[in-house]
Amino acid sequence: MKQLLQSIKTGETEIIDVPCPHAKAGHVLIATRQSLISSGTEKMLVNFGKASLIEKARQQPEKARMVLDKIKTDGLLTTLDAVRDKLNQLIPMGYCNVGTVMEAGTNSGFAIGERVVSNGHHAEVVCVPKNLCCKIPDNVSDEAAAFTVLGAIALQGIRLAQPTLGENFVVIGLGLIGLLTVQLLRAQGCRVLGIDFDAKKIELAQQYGAKTVNLSQGEDPIAIAHDFSHQDGVDGVLITAATDSNEPMHQAAQMSRKRGRIVLIGIAGLQLMRDDFYKKELSFQVSCSYGPGRYDPQYEEQGHDYPIGFVRWTEQRNFSAFLNLLASKKIEVDSLISHRFEFSRAEDAYKLLSDSKDTLGILLHYGEVRQSNQPLTTKTIQLNPISSPNSTVSIGFIGAGNYTNRILMPAFKNTPARFKLIACNGGVSGALTGKKFGFEKATTDVNTIFSDTQINTVVIATHHNSHANFVRAAMNANKHVFVEKNLFVSLSKN
Repeated sequence: MKQLLQSIKTGETEIIDVPCPHAKAGHVLIATRQSLISSGTEKMLVNFGKASLIEKARQQPEKARMVLDKIKTDGLLTTLDAVRDKLNQLIPMGYCNVGTVMEAGTNSGFAIGERVVSNGHHAEVVCVPKNLCCKIPDNVSDEAAAFTVLGAIALQGIRLAQPTLGENFVVIGLGLIGLLTVQLLRAQGCRVLGIDFDAKKIELAQQYGAKTVNLSQGEDPIAIAHDFSHQDGVDGVLITAATDSNEPMHQAAQMSRKRGRIVLIGIAGLQLMRDDFYKKELSFQVSCSYGPGRYDPQYEEQGHDYPIGFVRWTEQRNFSAFLNLLASKKIEVDSLISHRFEFSRAEDAYKLLSDSKDTLGILLHYGEVRQSNQPLTTKTIQLNPISSPNSTVSIGFIGAGNYTNRILMPAFKNTPARFKLIACNGGVSGALTGKKFGFEKATTDVNTIFSDTQINTVVIATHHNSHANFVRAAMNANKHVFVEKNLFVSLSKN
């Protein structure tokens, strides 16, 4: 299958062949039909990649401090090697995916053939945990459903602001999430004032029923907000812009009423002025992505849901709520689609994203006839020609993490061993590492290593809690074993 990746070093994107992932327990394997390029988040990632090394450090000062700390502990050369390795990595792009269930892992709760939306990457096939998937209502199109993840982000920010019927709200930044926020607030019975520099986005906000402020024409957002709220100050402000300026936070405080609420959904400078918040007793909160459960491995990876009686709106429930709004025609997203591309032309789509300001929702369509001879479900792919065919040592590598790439692989590469096969769950890191170090094949099916009669040595470089099972399987297959660290368990071929 094919997947879109981006270079951290250059910001360039490319589509590469990777082995199809497995549908693990509690996960769903999805054949992609549509995916949405987020013109905010993904453009920011592309711009970061294209920035110089100095500019990268300025944009992420906390990472720069980590580099300086590492120099103190590990030395300059080791640190430079680690930084180069990080910058040379390719990362998956995308988090708005619509497709059809190909394979449902045990306890996933989904059935083969169901249309689902997920936060999967831009790839022909994605494997996603069950709590990050949601079934699509029959009357919601694939294109509309592709906006679900962004809609959930907007919805979570609104939930934190706790709007009530008739309240006055301001939305600063009218990108995709900002325009969805406007519609969601209007659906909740709020009066909305939208603020942006872009006349076309302002026009869309007006179509959704919002009053607007065009900053490019020198309009004063604070004065207009006070007029909008009949001089009382607005009840809440949602900041969906992406900027390092502190001005949005200052303006939000200035236009708010006493005890108003400010929620940051996007990115803004956070050098707050104490007087702004002190005199009005304003509340400020940063919204975390799609909602409760985000970044919690117990919820996202292991599938443990939060009880609805205690956590009403989780990530998945926000997905479902937005889909229901689409199904009932309370939200309209067709006007947010600015461009459509076949997935094979995804690199052109990202070039447009970088070069043009006239973009909103860019959809990638996966319906074209595949040119590859490999079916989507291929779990083992060819990478390089046969290496060292006469070697007495033929290696199967399990794992492709940082330690593997920086320490183990270079060490093994200095030997005359044959690099036969590398196995990695996700597929991407295995394919990239395998290509880099000359492996003949990459796979997401680790059992292929144990069943391959040509492989006589297995290198295990995975998480520690998986070592024992892999060592036992290798021994049962009569293969030599190398483990990256000492084993603290008793092993037996029986």
